[in-house]
Amino acid sequence: MKEKRLTILGSTGSIGTQALEVVRLLKYYKVEAISANTSVDLVEKQIREFHPRYAVMMDETAAKDLSLRVADTDTKVLSGMEGLCFIASLPENDLVLNSVVGMIGLRPTLAAIEAGTDLALANKETLVAGGQLVMDAAKRKNVSILPVDSEHSAIFQCLQGNPKKDALRKIILTASGGPFFGKKREELQNVTVKEALKHPNWVMGAKLTIDSSTMMNKGLEVIEASWLFDKSVDDIQVVVHRESVIHSMIEYVDGSCIAQLGVPDMQIPIQYAMTYPDRVPSNVKPLSLTDYGKLTFFEPDLDTFNCLKVCFDAARKGGLYPCAANAANEEAVALFREEKIRFLQIGQLVEEAAFAHQMPQKYALEDVFAAEQAARAYVRSHCR
Repeated sequence: MKEKRLTILGSTGSIGTQALEVVRLLKYYKVEAISANTSVDLVEKQIREFHPRYAVMMDETAAKDLSLRVADTDTKVLSGMEGLCFIASLPENDLVLNSVVGMIGLRPTLAAIEAGTDLALANKETLVAGGQLVMDAAKRKNVSILPVDSEHSAIFQCLQGNPKKDALRKIILTASGGPFFGKKREELQNVTVKEALKHPNWVMGAKLTIDSSTMMNKGLEVIEASWLFDKSVDDIQVVVHRESVIHSMIEYVDGSCIAQLGVPDMQIPIQYAMTYPDRVPSNVKPLSLTDYGKLTFFEPDLDTFNCLKVCFDAARKGGLYPCAANAANEEAVALFREEKIRFLQIGQLVEEAAFAHQMPQKYALEDVFAAEQAARAYVRSHCR
């Protein structure tokens, strides 16, 4: 297999570290560059194992520390958003994996696309906040966006059988339901951060895990799927599937439903994005349906988990309303993790902030960040 060059944005997170596991397995990928926020110890270990040309630390103090630590290597250390966009647009890149968390991923996504590099996308906020900008740029530059989220990868895999748009009737996104499945609002009044971080099936970062507990994560995935697969959110259904074995399904116009199944392990969608259109052996445990015995499915509770409803409503309004909902959620989750607001206030603040201001339908990049700041400011000024 011909050597390929990979840049990983967010190499110390759950997706990034698993992507490096895939690199170890495949052997034909050369890590061109990596990035992280403040995890200097882990980045130093990654530099010494994978020998990237560049490493970026978003935190400037961390970048200075790392630079001193790896002065004996050939890796050049950069910092901040400028550094992130620089490595995303390296002409040597064959693939950029964007696994950073939050709207911070939008600029490097656009930088990679403008450089004409295919993108493995695990940063769902990129499409939620600026979907029109990203998809227009990808079409203009003839760049492939390969989904890494397990649900979107599942849909992408199912569509390989018949990728024609007019053949697809409906997308069915599965959701684990998070740690609070079956609970009502009155039972969630005093939820702690520790409780919200106990996901039943997946090992993820803190922000993503809390998003799963509010079902905001599934709402963001609905919006992302709408952009990736060019379908109205009214053609996307969410089904709670506690076992997380069916990662998502599609329904064709003839009534056939195609599902992608597997054990809940992110290495499968990460590896498929890196090897597409080929499939190669992985280290993932094979699926045994008899070990599960049964698979269950439920309607989501939109009253208790109103973040999901907000995302559907924001997507229907279009423009920058999804951006505002996402930014409000990022701010509210940060406040909850700091124990400055209660769990149920996350959904309340997201719903209020998403529709607090009139949002444009057509927008440029600066409009995205203006909408973000307005939503964040609303949350900060209305939290109690």
